[in-house]
Amino acid sequence: MINGRGPGSILISGAARGIGRATAELFLSRGWRVGMFDVDADAVADAAGGRAAAVSGSLDVRDAEQWRTALRAFCGDGALDVLVNNAGVLASGPFAELPADVQRRMVDVNVTGVVNGSLEGHPFLERSGRGLLLNLCSASSLYGQPALATYGATKAAVRSLTEALDIEWRGSGVRVRSLVPLFVDTEMVTRDGRRAASVGRLGVRLTAADVAAAAWKVVHERRRFLAGPHRPVGRQTRVMAAASSVTPDWANRIVVSRVAR
Repeated sequence: MINGRGPGSILISGAARGIGRATAELFLSRGWRVGMFDVDADAVADAAGGRAAAVSGSLDVRDAEQWRTALRAFCGDGALDVLVNNAGVLASGPFAELPADVQRRMVDVNVTGVVNGSLEGHPFLERSGRGLLLNLCSASSLYGQPALATYGATKAAVRSLTEALDIEWRGSGVRVRSLVPLFVDTEMVTRDGRRAASVGRLGVRLTAADVAAAAWKVVHERRRFLAGPHRPVGRQTRVMAAASSVTPDWANRIVVSRVAR
């Protein structure tokens, strides 16, 4: 239950695979109505599997009009309890070697996509009276990492947006949170992140199911006025987040330099 009520409604971008699909499966298994949207319409339709509680459709998060279409298809003129800005892309490698169009795509999907989802989803979340905007962030946002420079920058933008909107939307009853995992065993990390030394050094210790479980926990957590909006996922990330908040910048720089070597 959420805030003393029964199962609600959740819309997830990038739901065809990885964290998005795992989150959709968890909420479906617990009686929620789930909107599964992805740029790969065929894959997300297969993931939805024709289940009555699953509504699937095509969504390129870079396009605000597609967001409006997806939200209308899932919510009609009604409300939405949870919107998960999950869709994201990653390209790793030395900054000067990554083509401009590859870097621009990360910015467009990871930042513009989240801005679009937040902006278009807000009226539906506000109508709920218990709405939650949940953004997928990353431990890469804590300090810039070599070979993940632009990706980390996009996630730092998501982190900042989450903080701002959580304060700005408090009066409307909409909570804004982020999940902050380290490396997750998904295709995006194991394939697209392989050129980042930090992936090999720190290991890939989280599964998509771990992040989905964290999403479930955030959706059902009690409101805590003094708590910040970010929720580290996994022991590694909790330690890193705690350390980075009290360690001087020069020390953080040394640690990141060694890990990324």
